[in-house]
Amino acid sequence: MAVKPVLRMGDVRLLQVSQPVAHFDTPELHTLIADMEDTMQALNGAGLAAPQIGVLLRVVIFGIAANPRYPDAEPVPQTVLVNPVITMMDAEMEEGWEGCLSVPGMRGLVPRHLRLRYQGFDAQGAGIDRTVDGFHARVVQHECDHLDGVLYPMRIRDLRNFGFTSELFPGETIEDD
Repeated sequence: MAVKPVLRMGDVRLLQVSQPVAHFDTPELHTLIADMEDTMQALNGAGLAAPQIGVLLRVVIFGIAANPRYPDAEPVPQTVLVNPVITMMDAEMEEGWEGCLSVPGMRGLVPRHLRLRYQGFDAQGAGIDRTVDGFHARVVQHECDHLDGVLYPMRIRDLRNFGFTSELFPGETIEDD
């Protein structure tokens, strides 16, 4: 469909709580998802939430095979997740470097749960229910945070672990967001 501009940190719309999708398999929902997919692909994102393109609905997409922004990441299946619900499987957490298309050129060390279950629906309204761990779980948490108005810098414990990618990883080939 179309590559949309991605809102950047500081835009108040990124701090709002998104509304649930009421109707599935509609032309409007399919257009939104197509726009999100085009935008994510054009920017080499691992995921994208509808609020990042200014649509305050509870829709996220994610998936990664090979991505220059995350060269060491394990594959994550391409997923459209509508009205997600996340349940943490235990209290175990791990810190990992994250970036965000809404916080371009920066990275931060963010604590996330290692294992979780996510439930929701695809664009047609069919149920999704997966239990995941590792990078997959990190991506889901990051994208679903956007639905609640949370950006990853808000979760960083020590701001000494937040900065420009080029400064934190000099000489490395990690692309800017």
